[in-house]
Amino acid sequence: MKTFDKIENIRNVGEKTFEKLRIMGIDTLEDLITYFPRDYEDRTQINTISQLIDGENCTFKASIASFPINTKFKAKVITKVDVSDHTGVVEITWFNQPYIQKLLKLGVEYVFVGKVRRAFGKVQVDSPKYELANKPELMIAGRIVPKYPLTYGMSQHNLQKIIKNALEKVNGTLTDIFAIEIREKYNLAEYNYAIRNIHFPENDEAYNMAKKRLIFEELFVVQAALLYIKSKLENDIKGIKFIIPSDIDSLEKELPFELTNAQKRVIDEIKIDMYTEKIMNRLVQGDVGSGKTVIALMAMYICVKNNYQVAMMAPTEILAVQHYEFLNKYLEKFNIRTGLLVGSLSKKQKEDLYDKLKKGQIDVIIGTHAIIQENLQFNNLGLVITDEQHRFGVDQRLKLTGKGENPDIIVMTATPIPRTLGLILYGDLDISIIDELPKGRQKIDTYHVDSSYKERMYNFVEQQIGQGRQVYVVCPMVLENEEMSELESVVTYTENLNKTHLGKHKIEYIHGKMKAKEKNDIMTRFKNNEINILVSTTVIEVGISIDNATLMIIENAERFGLAQLHQLRGRVGRGLHKSYCILVTDAKGKIVRERMDVMKNTNDGFIIAEKDLELRGTGDFFGTKQHGLPEFKIANLYEHTDILKESQEAAREIIERDSCLTDVENENIRKKIEQLLEHIAL
Repeated sequence: MKTFDKIENIRNVGEKTFEKLRIMGIDTLEDLITYFPRDYEDRTQINTISQLIDGENCTFKASIASFPINTKFKAKVITKVDVSDHTGVVEITWFNQPYIQKLLKLGVEYVFVGKVRRAFGKVQVDSPKYELANKPELMIAGRIVPKYPLTYGMSQHNLQKIIKNALEKVNGTLTDIFAIEIREKYNLAEYNYAIRNIHFPENDEAYNMAKKRLIFEELFVVQAALLYIKSKLENDIKGIKFIIPSDIDSLEKELPFELTNAQKRVIDEIKIDMYTEKIMNRLVQGDVGSGKTVIALMAMYICVKNNYQVAMMAPTEILAVQHYEFLNKYLEKFNIRTGLLVGSLSKKQKEDLYDKLKKGQIDVIIGTHAIIQENLQFNNLGLVITDEQHRFGVDQRLKLTGKGENPDIIVMTATPIPRTLGLILYGDLDISIIDELPKGRQKIDTYHVDSSYKERMYNFVEQQIGQGRQVYVVCPMVLENEEMSELESVVTYTENLNKTHLGKHKIEYIHGKMKAKEKNDIMTRFKNNEINILVSTTVIEVGISIDNATLMIIENAERFGLAQLHQLRGRVGRGLHKSYCILVTDAKGKIVRERMDVMKNTNDGFIIAEKDLELRGTGDFFGTKQHGLPEFKIANLYEHTDILKESQEAAREIIERDSCLTDVENENIRKKIEQLLEHIAL
């Protein structure tokens, strides 16, 4: 079988099982053999009955000592049997599995795995796993047994059998992407050995070797892919050599504030990039409110003064409108023509914009992903800017840059990313960090309370509104869900809030499932202070700036990552007024407490990001449905930094020596990278 073959032909995969596996994201043989265990249970020690310990999961060997008996009790069928060895007897019970009565044969020896309890002078085990003791290779005992993440209706034992069957199908046939020299240099196990021993380790040493190899490869492939893209851009294609306009200082003088030293440094880095023929491919990373849009403004000015056009793409219509309003205010003073392209425009308005862009009558277009539509053409695109890049896939960025002749690229993000994560996520970009906030940005006081403080909290809301201020309330859901009824929902929360003494104020809600026109109308009214309290999902997370909003309440705060909580908190404190954030959670536990303490004690997004990565790992760093990070199956960037460094070194070494990966020994690496770029939005 090939690794891309479907899994229907694997033993024990029937129609129902196939559907369960698909729900788990397993479609192909490769998906199956790279569905790695989350934990292991050591069942290498097979005990006698006298060695069984009360309250522990134990593995023991015993023979059937009595005929199994089925009895009915209310709606249950109870199957009981005694098993014994030379040291004692165990009473075993199963519930609602009457067929077991016919499977167990008197006098036959089995291996059992289950939790032991001693009661009424007996040793008892309920619903153990079992198999014949004389099998050539035991599945449930005598080995280190893998435990996998499961979906409803799939048992550990069934998945273990299916993966074991799959491994037998591919035994010794899997392609190793690394040449022997690389494996020897970095002490890496061979791939077939690694895959076999990550699922069913022969011993601790074999497991550790397998794990290191698979982590190394996972991190290597992503690094090599990004370096491969960057190398192609640098080696194959020349970019635009922009002349820096002599009057650029006059634009800076129009700003009503002084640029920070960090902003000036990043602008200088961009000027150097734009002046060379190398295609600029730069990430501008700055905390909430650090002034990234001003940097975009300066780059736009340089581009347009060289008779090229600019495209700026934002992830939401609300944010695109905000960027347009800010940028146009300054660009129009220099006769630079700007346009706004969002989904809510009429067909005629869009066609008019398309026509002007194609004729070069618009210099700067700002919009959502509507900008990448095929029928939109530029006259002379020279600069592409994407905001909150982790919300766009590589394919979307390439579609936009493909509308020009090798335009320069600036990627902006307000999501603080730890350095190690930045190297993985943006390995194809040069990184500029704005590590200084503008003067006047104040610390937001942050508090952590449980729901018993609700009345006091609402009185504080009343106080803020009385001073003319506005309030955000963020909930993690749109509508009530029976399975997650403990979570506050936007609609229900708004209804309940209207029943309190706050109901005399203007309260509205907003969420991502609303139509763009409706969302924009609500945000405009909130901006104009026509709404006192806005109840929202995380749709307001990125970039929206309402100077008069001074209080952010986040319900069920434990449901959000620290980086996301920091982004939400950054929606307040943007004006002159003292601002506050209240994190509401009834969840207990050490990690919840640690996370809330981090939010209380620091406003530094980079410290928060490092802690988020430490506490939650990379898989959840950007939330479940964002496109920033490839889903690592086994690597954890916080835990595996040493392997990350080695994999980066190996990737750089190979790409520097063979940038197009055309050498025979690198052919499988190239195929793996192409597969990654085809199927995963990095």
